Amino acid sequence: MNNSFLDFERPIAEINDKIQALKDIVDESPELLPQIAKLTEEEKKITQKIYSKLSTWQIVQVARHPRRPHTADYISRIFSDFDELHGDRMFGDDSSIIGGIGNLDDNPVVVIGHEKGRDTEEKVKRNFGMPQPEGYRKAKRLMKLAEQFYLPVITFIDTSGAYPGIEGEERGQSEAIASNLAMMSELQTPILVVVTGEGGSGGALALGIGDHVSMLEYATYSVASPEACSSIVWRSANFASEAADAMKVCAKELIKINVINEIINEPLGGAHRDYDLAAKNIKSNSSRLSSFNQSKAFLIFISHFSEIFSLSRLASIHAANFGVFSINVAD
Repeated sequence: MNNSFLDFERPIAEINDKIQALKDIVDESPELLPQIAKLTEEEKKITQKIYSKLSTWQIVQVARHPRRPHTADYISRIFSDFDELHGDRMFGDDSSIIGGIGNLDDNPVVVIGHEKGRDTEEKVKRNFGMPQPEGYRKAKRLMKLAEQFYLPVITFIDTSGAYPGIEGEERGQSEAIASNLAMMSELQTPILVVVTGEGGSGGALALGIGDHVSMLEYATYSVASPEACSSIVWRSANFASEAADAMKVCAKELIKINVINEIINEPLGGAHRDYDLAAKNIKSNSSRLSSFNQSKAFLIFISHFSEIFSLSRLASIHAANFGVFSINVAD
């Protein structure tokens, strides 16, 4: 079976293997084209059937898929002229968090996100997407920079959690996370949050305080991993599936209890099947983001300059004349 398929996707994998085998010889036997088309349609129907009734634990598996797009994949497809910024100005740089300034359409924004890495070497370099304190302090530095220049912040969440090692604790892991939570809750610039894969514990929440929180359809967001919860409640990691159900980690459950604001549809079979479409869906996920950013940015601008300009004058001046812009997420 193709190793890009999960165990519950075995029926899809079997048809896909047949399709690939026929495609390998179709140049010599063009009469096979109708059969390929038939199998392709059958594969689509089976995928729709399987994904229409995924269990919570199966959604967890999709969120952790090794080929699922990461923050770097989304940045390259959504933003232009992205310049990565490094370091927390205290200890060093943490490559498990990517951050910098880029353009969303024609508007500059600050982009910050977890990055797990793709191959073994990069995963080790990026600590498997588990940030150290300097990673969160770098994110905080960039968000304060965004506030200073009236730039909106867009964060991408995809981590199993903050790094739990002793060196992280020695450098103040809990303080770094708590400081981010406090700062983001009062940051005077719009923050848009997108949970793209795993949203694990405080390591995710440290980038997750925002004015609008979206989740990809098969992402997860929880206070702890299902395995950790299972170990705590049942004294065994063997009940991770039951723990996932109990914690309501998936988007369709979290939107019911107002933990998130919006669910972003994924390509059929998950974001890892089509990076470009997944990125397009994130970019155009809601026209509300445009109006939200425009209204909040204008209110922030009024608050900041009310001591200089009279309210009557502010009311007569269009926000665009002061460089307050809106994010145009529609294609």
